[in-house]
Amino acid sequence: MQIDKLRGEQLDQLFDAILTLKDREECYRFFDDIATMNEIQSLAQRLQVAKMLDEGSTYTAIAKESSASTTTISRVKRCLAYGNDGYRIVLDRLKEKE
Repeated sequence: MQIDKLRGEQLDQLFDAILTLKDREECYRFFDDIATMNEIQSLAQRLQVAKMLDEGSTYTAIAKESSASTTTISRVKRCLAYGNDGYRIVLDRLKEKE
């Protein structure tokens, strides 16, 4: 995993902090403080791209709806196919909630 290069006390502390958030409003508040609007928008866009790829959308449709570049779409697709199943875990849990 690429993130293993960052693994350590600081990253553990960040993830532990995120896991303490109780609801969507707390997430809004925390992420507003910790990240820039561009960083938050990029994360949200990547999740949207992953969801659309999982649903079988084409690159053209995804680019049009999400405004993601084809490079971003390709990276997300690679993660879905060959990554560490992080997207898969989240997408499956989101489907369960629907």
